[in-house]
Amino acid sequence: MKARKDMTDSNILDIPKMHREMVKKSAEIGFSMPSDLYVGTLLKTLITSKQKANILELGTGIGLSLSWIIDGMDADSQLTTVDSDPQLIEIAKKNFGHDQRVTIVCTDGTQWIKKYKGAKFDLIFADTWPGKYGEIEEILDMVKLGGFYVIDDMSVQPNWPEGHQQNVDGLVDYLEHREDFNLTKMNWSTGLIIAVRKAAK
Repeated sequence: MKARKDMTDSNILDIPKMHREMVKKSAEIGFSMPSDLYVGTLLKTLITSKQKANILELGTGIGLSLSWIIDGMDADSQLTTVDSDPQLIEIAKKNFGHDQRVTIVCTDGTQWIKKYKGAKFDLIFADTWPGKYGEIEEILDMVKLGGFYVIDDMSVQPNWPEGHQQNVDGLVDYLEHREDFNLTKMNWSTGLIIAVRKAAK
């Protein structure tokens, strides 16, 4: 009788090589909002489905999610990642700035979204206020047909400020009423929503 394959979701085998060092760096500098491992492995899987992809990450942080995204990209994909924290951006540039597929931008996310006039994206991962709770219409308009819009931290988190649940509830309600997207809400990891732009009927 064959042994049953391990379906335990904590059995993550493909963690990026740099991930452990970045986790240590997060603790060293007191960065208290590192991305969840489960979110990373999901992003890698989704991105692998998109060849020659154009990808946007809002909220680079220390680069944990960035490491997963890069691992899922093919040689012809391009990634733009945006954060307003110069210290975090400097770390990201040190670790990933050598990759010609990656553009690391240090600027205010709201201003970047408002000024952006380029091509639409195959996947947008919004892990900060702009593109998630702010400028949501603008950012959804940047998603290609068949493209993914991914957000995390939709379940209650210990670092939420008072009253933040109202922001979350409002965002979920808004996304549920967007007729140009199909979405799945996942009570897994930190709470995820994956939305995909669909063709108009």
